[in-house]
Amino acid sequence: MRAAVVTPRFPPDAGGVEEYAAWVARTLRDAGHDVLVVTTGRGRRRTETTYDGMRVVRLGTWLTVSNTPVHPAWPVQLRRLLADVDVVSAHAPVPGLADLAAYVSAAPVVLTYHSGSMVKGGHPADPLLRAYERRVLPRVLDRCRELVAVSPASLAHATGRAHLLPPGVDTTVFGPGDEPRGRGVLYVGRLERTSRWKGVPVLLDALPRLRDLVPGARLDVVGDGDDVEALQKHAADLGVADLVTWHGRVDHAALAPHYRRAGVTVLPSLTESEAFGMTLAEAMACGSPVVGTTVGGIPYAVRDGVDGRLVPPGDAVALADALAQALTDPVTSPDPQRWAWERQADRTVRLLEGAVR
Repeated sequence: MRAAVVTPRFPPDAGGVEEYAAWVARTLRDAGHDVLVVTTGRGRRRTETTYDGMRVVRLGTWLTVSNTPVHPAWPVQLRRLLADVDVVSAHAPVPGLADLAAYVSAAPVVLTYHSGSMVKGGHPADPLLRAYERRVLPRVLDRCRELVAVSPASLAHATGRAHLLPPGVDTTVFGPGDEPRGRGVLYVGRLERTSRWKGVPVLLDALPRLRDLVPGARLDVVGDGDDVEALQKHAADLGVADLVTWHGRVDHAALAPHYRRAGVTVLPSLTESEAFGMTLAEAMACGSPVVGTTVGGIPYAVRDGVDGRLVPPGDAVALADALAQALTDPVTSPDPQRWAWERQADRTVRLLEGAVR
């Protein structure tokens, strides 16, 4: 079978969608299929690279609007690239590439939707996002042979015809270790202005109270983006700049030691855009206590009081209290195999092969 994985971003870009798409590509390759990856690049010209021996075509980007890359030549380029494939595994929610694949591909398209509503609340792009989700997305979903939801929070799940195939963790990379855990709080994720829905400002707001509750507690932030300087200023204004270490971007395979050393890993997301919470699954695989919020797919990934603790989104006091409890009295260690990728491999291959038949 000749398969194309179409995704707006792909490693070395960091993120849950990126890693999921890479895992699908590797899984298809390991099953004996020929795999082409089509994604976007940072420059205006098309480039070609390889990833684990697979061909990766990175289409040029003329403009990026609210984290959405666009280029007027994509319809023609995609039609040519997908002309000889048997099936397309497309990944969204970033509008554009996956939507076009559903319209120009002669081969059946299996679309994995990785988000609930992308509306941020008060963001200038919200009217466009609402219009997209109400008028464009339903038509795109209708054109796809099969749909995949990464959790019940995915907008694809609401159609009633999506297969539930959650993300997972490469347990050959992420697993328990012998590193001693300290009193550090770990956040892993984007630090971009368009990603403030991840809740990092609220996490910083929680630090003064956490400092009082757990003397010696610190925050380690792994990730980069155009919001770092503003977040650092916010920490300084709160008087907690000395409690925060900014590690910058870390390669995905090098994240495991950070999870193993963390006293607790946190994901304080604010909106339904967080359809799963990949960093929490990776942290649990490494044995780290976790704290998340009750939005999107996080309650699906983390069972409150079983795998970790959940708090209301945007509540800095509740977040500080939960982090303090996790540092001083962690819940039972989570099952490191609960979200193993291997559990989804056969289902994923069968779904894509079935779409061809």
